[in-house]
Amino acid sequence: MERPHIPLPRTDGYEAEDAKQMLRQIIREHRALRTPQERAEVGRSLVAQVLEAVGAARTVAAWVSQGTEPSTLASLAALHEQGCTVLLPVLGPGLNRTWGHYTSAQDLAVRAPGRPPEPSGPVLPAEAVADADVVLIPALAIDAHGTRLGQGGGWYDRVLVHARPGTPVFAVIHAEELVGDVTLPRVEHDVPVGAVITPDEWFLLEGSAFRAEALANGASALDHLAER
Repeated sequence: MERPHIPLPRTDGYEAEDAKQMLRQIIREHRALRTPQERAEVGRSLVAQVLEAVGAARTVAAWVSQGTEPSTLASLAALHEQGCTVLLPVLGPGLNRTWGHYTSAQDLAVRAPGRPPEPSGPVLPAEAVADADVVLIPALAIDAHGTRLGQGGGWYDRVLVHARPGTPVFAVIHAEELVGDVTLPRVEHDVPVGAVITPDEWFLLEGSAFRAEALANGASALDHLAER
């Protein structure tokens, strides 16, 4: 179910981490407005977009959604059913960046307090993400430059350095979390993404109408300020 654009404030003058925390709170509150039925509908709608986006990929790195995130459970099952090897994060001691294989929804379990559901079976090293032909990652918002607002743990920024160069990395978000009117805060270790999946569509940011419109609006705003 599509919702109105989220009006995010400009964060000029804020420290990057303070700005991120402010934006995270706004988006989390907005996500919390969805009913369980609406969240289930989002999950069902994502399946077609995910399958089309990954195409003929044989190995996909993804994650198990939690709470108000766009639900990935149906997409994980669909990828597995069509023969994809699906890698999921396994958080070892000290939040080690490791992976496991998805086998079924029934196999997923919370194996330590405060951690997302994880698969059983052998634990693979962080470098296993290099086997992925496509990577799907969570986000709270994405701007026209590919800047990703994550949950704040930095797990994906650290693990994505192990992906094969040129591997498509898709952020999975709700449509209203595409941010075209402001630039999200970004620090040196933040890894940008090159593509987006929403329940309504998927696209590469490079050459997209979303990026072109956002950049054009940004240029118009600068011109307006210069004229004042």
